[in-house]
Amino acid sequence: MRFYSRLAALVLIALSLAMPGIATAAAPKKAEAAKAVKAKAKPAVKKKAHYSAKKKVSRHASISGKKALKRVAAHESFRSRLAAPEVAAPQALLLNSSAAVVFNESNGEVLYSKNNTATMPIASITKLLTAMVVLDAKLPMDEVISIGEADVDTLRNTGSRLPVGTTMTRAETMLLMLMSSENRAASALARHYPGGASAFIARMNRKAAAIGMKNARFYDSSGLNGGNVATAADLVHLVQAAHDYPEIREFSTTPSHELLLANGRRLMYNNTNSLVKDDDWQIGLQKTGFINEAGKCVVMQATIANTPLVIVLLDSDGKYQRLADANRIKRWIESGGGYKLLFAKG
Repeated sequence: MRFYSRLAALVLIALSLAMPGIATAAAPKKAEAAKAVKAKAKPAVKKKAHYSAKKKVSRHASISGKKALKRVAAHESFRSRLAAPEVAAPQALLLNSSAAVVFNESNGEVLYSKNNTATMPIASITKLLTAMVVLDAKLPMDEVISIGEADVDTLRNTGSRLPVGTTMTRAETMLLMLMSSENRAASALARHYPGGASAFIARMNRKAAAIGMKNARFYDSSGLNGGNVATAADLVHLVQAAHDYPEIREFSTTPSHELLLANGRRLMYNNTNSLVKDDDWQIGLQKTGFINEAGKCVVMQATIANTPLVIVLLDSDGKYQRLADANRIKRWIESGGGYKLLFAKG
């Protein structure tokens, strides 16, 4: 019995010594099997796509920092969309303006267009280009310039509250031109350009061509000349290019400004676009315009429903119709109009 008892004890000891080796050998296999199951159950993580111009997706200037021309050029079909035959306007959006474009800057989609290839007078929308040419020249903005006899309108005999002899800095002159559409201010800026007004107008036309305004032509810096023409599609390029200038964004959206004349008289100027004072609007840039040939016009860069848009409205019939049309567009976007086109493809 003792012999068998000792034999059983030895067998048990041998088995206990052998078991750890077996467990150790089995452990890696179990771990590998567990990893395989876990890997199979876990879905593949999709890498986040980075911005690439090759994808034909553009970003707004405040996001990408790209120049307007490059930003628009990133949309392969942008020009063809704007130049395409007219598509019936959505029934939910009926505008009184003779020509219009609503352009989604975030993905290059045209949400709405009407007569966008018709060449039309653009009146004081011209002043956005005037401001760009002045700023491109890098002239000192604190330099004092004056309103002269040459700045008085003899073409249409329009009035102005700026008397001949008024002196202001170039910055204040540009402010009044953009926010209050002061024609004498626009003329003075061109006249104080190196080479004078003629050199300035030549530069305006070169700048227009450079930013993609293929159908545009300019004969003065104020827009009083009815020969200043462009298409609504051209003005999309103009607004995007102008939006790259901080001074134009600031000056064009300033609600009001008080000018102190040398004789102590104070003049209060208000923005010609009342929407800049409306808390429901987020406007990054704007410019209004009017002469008889052009009708009431307005262009804006605005954010609606978290989407950066360019809005162009030309030849509205009536004093308030251009802003009424702008509000119609805003309500249309906020209620889901153009929803499928508000987001970039792919």
